[in-house]
Amino acid sequence: MQIIQQILFIALAAFAIWLFAKNVGIIRRNIFLGKAEDLSDNPSKRWKNLILLAFGQKKMFRNFPVAIMHFIIYAGFIIVNVEVLEIVLDGMLGTHRLFLPYIGVLYTFLINFFEILALSVLVVCVIFLIRRNVIRLNRFISKDLNGWPRSDANYILFTEIILMTLFITMNSTDRALQLQGAEHYHDTGNFIFSGIIAPLFSGFSQSTLIVLERSCWWMHIIGILAFLNYLPYSKHLHILLAFPNAYYARLEVDGKMDNMQTVQNEVKYMMQPELAPASAGDTPIKFGAKDIFDLSWKNLLDAYSCTECGRCSTACPANQTGKLLSPRKIMMDTRDRLEAVGKNINTHKEFKDDGKNLFSHITIEELRACTTCNACVQECPVSISPLAIILELRRSLIMEDSNAPQEWNTMFSNIENNFAPWKFSPDDREKWKEEMN
Repeated sequence: MQIIQQILFIALAAFAIWLFAKNVGIIRRNIFLGKAEDLSDNPSKRWKNLILLAFGQKKMFRNFPVAIMHFIIYAGFIIVNVEVLEIVLDGMLGTHRLFLPYIGVLYTFLINFFEILALSVLVVCVIFLIRRNVIRLNRFISKDLNGWPRSDANYILFTEIILMTLFITMNSTDRALQLQGAEHYHDTGNFIFSGIIAPLFSGFSQSTLIVLERSCWWMHIIGILAFLNYLPYSKHLHILLAFPNAYYARLEVDGKMDNMQTVQNEVKYMMQPELAPASAGDTPIKFGAKDIFDLSWKNLLDAYSCTECGRCSTACPANQTGKLLSPRKIMMDTRDRLEAVGKNINTHKEFKDDGKNLFSHITIEELRACTTCNACVQECPVSISPLAIILELRRSLIMEDSNAPQEWNTMFSNIENNFAPWKFSPDDREKWKEEMN
């Protein structure tokens, strides 16, 4: 019977890891559908960003109470699941609490620490569910989250509650079996919470307790493996991608707009014709971005890393004054389009034109509402830049499609003809000095 359980466990774990690796491979391929961009400079500053923003969650601590609760879930997820290593080894080797004989008293201390974290995670998850579904904070009831995104957030919180409950119940029944002297259940000493709960199981027979303990053990590990494979379909993929996204964050001053050198040269040659080369240089095929292929791979990594927390939209002045723009929606729409392109490639082995692009998801009105104030970039806890995507889409609208408001076209025409935004001939530019005299 034991060998059958070991084989079953190994097969289940191997399949879950294979499936996860396959989905991660697809996501990686999708991200690198974007254009190349070198973000390998200044590694010391990049490691500092990773430690402060991803590990330390620096930006989250602007709102201290929420930051502490989020950090508890984050720490609980990372630290409590260290015990998964023991569970995996127990499952493969057919042992029970493999590390106990090797670390002795320290083992009880570690499990006590894990239980404190587990209970803390459980309590915080309940608080977060109340914030989302009872108090209904504005950024959680936005229409951006209608449908799957809102359900996704709740599913994760419920899953965390179930996993932590299974963990504590597993330890409680384990301790109850120890107190009854059951074979293979070696004395670990009382755990801080499960030690209190264990006496409640004193009236249960050993066979019933073993079934309960094994059931919790199996459901706990199956839940973790299921959660692992749920991540690629969830906004909670940021649990993994926040780290590379923080490392590869752009290090320029926030809000710096990249010039297209060819366009800059055109202006320079217009102002100083003598600098123009004798032969025309290469001209870019496209200006800006119409689809995900025209964006940088970092823009696409941003889209997958978005936590959908809504802090960007809450800070956005356009959004707060009733405009259609929501930076969170820009990131979600980019990810949706990227996922659609990925499925297209999976089906046809290469991308087949589906007649759609990013403008099938993001409206012109949304893009024009952006004031480029950079508030969304400043607020994002994982170094995402919705502004970078907005600017590329607007550049495509204006330079590829000549689609701009009349006021802008007037200004563009003046710059082209008069070398200034105003409708004054260059020859008359210094007349103000005569008038002043």
